[in-house]
Amino acid sequence: MKLFIIHGWAYSIEPWQNTVDNLREQGVEVVQLKVPGLTEPSNEIWTVEKYVAWLGEQLVHEDHPIVLGHSNGGRIAMHFDVEHPGKFRKLMLLNSAGIEIRSERLSVKRRIIRIAAKLLKPLKHIPGLKKLVYRLLGSDYGNAPKNMQATLAHMLASDRSFDATKVTAPTSILWGEADTTTPLAMGKKLHQLISQSTLKTIPDWHHAPYRTHPEQLATEILKILEDTA
Repeated sequence: MKLFIIHGWAYSIEPWQNTVDNLREQGVEVVQLKVPGLTEPSNEIWTVEKYVAWLGEQLVHEDHPIVLGHSNGGRIAMHFDVEHPGKFRKLMLLNSAGIEIRSERLSVKRRIIRIAAKLLKPLKHIPGLKKLVYRLLGSDYGNAPKNMQATLAHMLASDRSFDATKVTAPTSILWGEADTTTPLAMGKKLHQLISQSTLKTIPDWHHAPYRTHPEQLATEILKILEDTA
């Protein structure tokens, strides 16, 4: 069985290696897609629409692929499914981004980043200040090159209008209950909106279980693959 993985907002696929090795030992053919601007070099500003077109190019020769999207990768995969209904045999969403939830449910980190952005706006001409503050906050935005800062802004803006009820692929949702980047409320909301979906939550998982629980993540993925007709 073949599995395509679309990683999240990260600049290396190396942290996935233990999970991938576990899957391959069980006979799964794993294809890790390198996302332009992140693990594939690109100076362009990317939109969700451009990422959907990119994913189409990666899957052009695949007949009903099984796709796992983590975080931003889940966002891309859901948009692709809406544009190409019936293409996916199975969609797995791992702590996915892609929808907005009510502001009081946003993670503390995200709220702090938004507040910091507002406070820094009048001070934008002070060299290095913005970068320093975002580094202290551990923000993906602050660590990103300028084209990817604009890309991330496009990604977040797309969440405001995305209608997850239009996702038609059979969807298995895996979520860490300790995730503060994409909180569990998002996973529950996606499960509510996607008609053909299941939701499984794992208490100890944070946002990146491939780093902290690679064997357990591989086991959960294998269970989904075994149940995929």
